[in-house]
Amino acid sequence: MATQLKSLKAQHHLFADPAYQLDVLQGPAVEEGGFPAFASRLREHGLFPLKPSGTTILQINVGKMCNQTCRHCHVDAGPDRKEIMTRETMQLCLDALAQAPQLTTVDLTGGAPEMNPDFRWFVEQLHQLGRHVIVRCNLTIILANKKYHDLPRFFQEHGVQVVSSLPYFSASRTDAQRGDGVFEKSIWALQLLNEVGYGKAGSGLQLDLVYNPSGAFLPASQKSLEAEFKRRLLSGYGIEFNQLFCITNLPVSRYLDYLVESGNYSSYMEKLVNAFNPAAAANVMCRNTVSVGWDGYLYDCDFNQMLELKVQGSAPQHLRDFDLEQLDRRDIVLNQHCYGCTAGAGSSCGGETTGA
Repeated sequence: MATQLKSLKAQHHLFADPAYQLDVLQGPAVEEGGFPAFASRLREHGLFPLKPSGTTILQINVGKMCNQTCRHCHVDAGPDRKEIMTRETMQLCLDALAQAPQLTTVDLTGGAPEMNPDFRWFVEQLHQLGRHVIVRCNLTIILANKKYHDLPRFFQEHGVQVVSSLPYFSASRTDAQRGDGVFEKSIWALQLLNEVGYGKAGSGLQLDLVYNPSGAFLPASQKSLEAEFKRRLLSGYGIEFNQLFCITNLPVSRYLDYLVESGNYSSYMEKLVNAFNPAAAANVMCRNTVSVGWDGYLYDCDFNQMLELKVQGSAPQHLRDFDLEQLDRRDIVLNQHCYGCTAGAGSSCGGETTGA
């Protein structure tokens, strides 16, 4: 059962080390003699250096603790992870937001962000600041313990946009990726969210689902998958939701380990490289987002955060020194995993980045 798996960190696994992951990513594929550097592909299209287009989103990882241990998790989250954002660091986030009104959206992620003991206080403070709050909810957390059972109502009261992972509309594929019984619990949690108005037309309560492939392949068209998800979830379970976000799996942490272990690494990287789309590259999420680690350090995106690639050295490195004007002048830090965000129709935390 996947929920009983230990994190890579707890296993003292090679792929728990960001430096080792980067060595793998930057090493040549055996058959091809090496993949082109991502930065060189951007340079070919006049997109290098990649610069922010104006930051409007602060994405905050409030901790790596999670009630699940999913097989493809790029955070290597799980019940055994103890990294948790303190209220002091949350206050630094609030201070940064107070000085930067252009940061209109706060995107809370984890782990399971709801497991942070100060999660509700933080959401309340963000709501009072008038920010649009997104919570990346894995759904099963709502049923994990009775102290979480009222989360749908709490989200509703604070106008939270709920973005939830549901790998597929069938139990077998969902449970294979996220653990036995996850699909059934996820369906139940979605029904509870629907009961308080989430996903219902005219409610103003946004409920979005996230799909990412279960194997070493790229996602299909977001538009066609969304239509199929809506049809199957409504007819099978009476569930309604707003949008489906298709996200490409990036070769980071557990998914990178999976690719190497299964012998799919070279072929998957080749797929990403060959599907490079300059239109997607121009719209990647790191251009309008700053990512905050549980300890307050700053990154260009959540994936760079997990590889411990902090923002460019000339920019503020920590919330204590937050300066959005300086951050918006930085060059975005790139590496080979960035191919995942620029393949095909592109990929971000909000799904496809182009209409391709």
